[in-house]
Amino acid sequence: MSSTPDTSPLSRLHDRPRDKAVLYTLLVAGGLLWMAPLINMVRQSVRFGGFSNYSTVLTTEYNGVNLVRAFGNSLVIAAITTILTCTIGALAGYAFSKIDFPGRNTIFLLSLLFLTVPAVAILVPVYSITGSLHLFNLPLGVALPEVILTLPFAILLLRNYADGIPREMIDAARMDGAGHWSIFRRIFLPLAPPALINLAALCVVWSVQDFLFPTLLLSDPSATTAAQAVQTIKGAFGPTPEQQSQYFAALTLLAVPAILIVVLGIRYLTQGITAGGVKE
Repeated sequence: MSSTPDTSPLSRLHDRPRDKAVLYTLLVAGGLLWMAPLINMVRQSVRFGGFSNYSTVLTTEYNGVNLVRAFGNSLVIAAITTILTCTIGALAGYAFSKIDFPGRNTIFLLSLLFLTVPAVAILVPVYSITGSLHLFNLPLGVALPEVILTLPFAILLLRNYADGIPREMIDAARMDGAGHWSIFRRIFLPLAPPALINLAALCVVWSVQDFLFPTLLLSDPSATTAAQAVQTIKGAFGPTPEQQSQYFAALTLLAVPAILIVVLGIRYLTQGITAGGVKE
């Protein structure tokens, strides 16, 4: 049986060496432009005081903020956000794809409308509800609004992925007496890791870089996240060359988690963008 030729734009670039060379030249140039500020930041961080600046900023509190604790706070919030978003998104995505119930399409379309809602539009109700639930200065208080804003995308991604599962597999399982919960656990979840890993990576990236909700809901310096710490510690460093180098060392450390997440998860991010986009 002959295979279908790959006619994607990227595959056609390999047949045109000139276009391929131009593309890679632009990518290298863009990469260098992106890396230049990072390289300069690292260089400035060791200009006065050397690498000891890094141990100094990791063991010192600035305006009540400890960088190691800030990293831990961001990690806890990101973990809660990711677990809740992936769990609820998987259940909702399967339900909207494989369970027939009244108003299914209407409810799905209404949920997609929330993709257009910016975070600033819900600040007042988020603040009020968080206060009513006594969740100020707690990781869960920040994670819940992040989950709410991420869920519409999660439902869209996982519903499209579930649509790509052949209906024959579901029908065969139903004929064998399996219910929807059993089908969800034994068929959907084993096939869904590409989409779930993509969603989890995006949740972590978005949560770690979130500045708005932590600033609104976290007033205790001990609860400061890594994104907040960039602004919070700024006034703690004086104008001396050594202190400025320490500030650049702190900025470098605060940038490391986001860079590592993108670098380590880039394969899943690129693979998952089209998850469920092609159906049998």
